[in-house]
This record gives sequence, structure tokens and C-alpha cells, in this order.
Amino acid sequence: MTPRSISNADHEREAAAIRAAEATTDGEIYCVVAHRSDGYFFPSAFMALVGILLVGLILAYAAEYWWLTIRLPHFVLAECLAAVCALALLWLVPALRIHLVPWQMRHRAAHDNAVRQFLARNIHLTAARTGVLIFVSLAEHYAEVIADSGINSRVEQRVWDDVVRELTTAARDDRLADGFIKAIEAVGVVLTKHFPVSPGDANELDDRLIEI
Repeated sequence: MTPRSISNADHEREAAAIRAAEATTDGEIYCVVAHRSDGYFFPSAFMALVGILLVGLILAYAAEYWWLTIRLPHFVLAECLAAVCALALLWLVPALRIHLVPWQMRHRAAHDNAVRQFLARNIHLTAARTGVLIFVSLAEHYAEVIADSGINSRVEQRVWDDVVRELTTAARDDRLADGFIKAIEAVGVVLTKHFPVSPGDANELDDRLIEI
């Protein structure tokens, strides 16, 4: 997944896809793409400091093995200087941080962000509890579909897993907008099957993709 903005034309295409999908269902579809889900300064700093300590330990044992003498004040000063340089680099170049963070932590941050967006965008407040969030976090290479309780009681998780798989494949091939449109269409089919449109159905959520 490439962290870049989606063009205005693609935003229009996705809005049209949401309107078309919702035309046949009482369900609501909401799309969010995050460029990243966390700043990662503190976890990356922790990993960098641990790495510096480990390297320092290895060098200390190597010096002992080769009968080299390093005065303790000099060794401590070198460790501190390396730590300061590493922290300064992480502060000045945020793009480096995520590469020091384990993928499990990245995915947990992205999932937490998806849940925050689900709640913050009021997707859980639709009348029939039939809101669905299609979420992508680019930096973490993460996608998720979160459905409200009214849908989850009828739709198995594997259905959403299939949608996510297609979406991540498209994003990996630099076709993020196309991936979103296919995901919207697939979610629309599922919603139409279980929640066909009823007379007087109201549009409760914005029909657009949000970039954050």
C-alpha cells in the first residue's frame, strides 16, 4: 500500500459507488483511509534504545575477548551519544519510526484506529444498527471491515475477510481506489441480501470516503 492521497476523481467514483450500493439496502456504508494510525515515536524509541544497549553489550564482550581496554566513562558516553543521535533521528524523520515497530503492534494500532473511527463517525448509531465501516491504514498495510451488531448477527466473519483480502490485494497493486469500489460493491451485495431497502429509508451517513 502506497501512502498517497486519493484524487478528487477517485473520491467522486467512490461516493457514487456508495450511493449505488445503498440504493438497494437499508444498510449504511462508510469508508475511511488513514495515512497512518499512530506516530510510533515511543515504541520506536524503545526498540532503538534496546538495540543500542545490545550492540553496546556485544562490543563490550568483543573488547574483553580481544584484550582491548575501554574506560567506563568513555563507554557510557558513547552509549549516551548513540541514544541521543537515535532519538533525534526518529524525531526529525518520522517515516523511520514504523520500521522499528513489530508488525503486531502496527496492526493493533491500526485496528484500534478503525474502532475509534467506527465510533467517532457515529456508524454505531444508525436506526437499525446496520452501519459498516471499510477502513484502510496505509502505512501499516492494514484493512478491516467493521459491521454493527445488526449485521454481525447475520453475516459470518469470513465474508468480511474475503472483502478485506480483495481490498488489500488491490492496494498492494497500487489500485487503492478500485479496491475501495469493489469492497463497497461487495458490502452492498451482502447488505442487500440481509437488509433490502424499505420504503422511506433515510440516508444516515455521509456517502463519501474520508482521508485522515
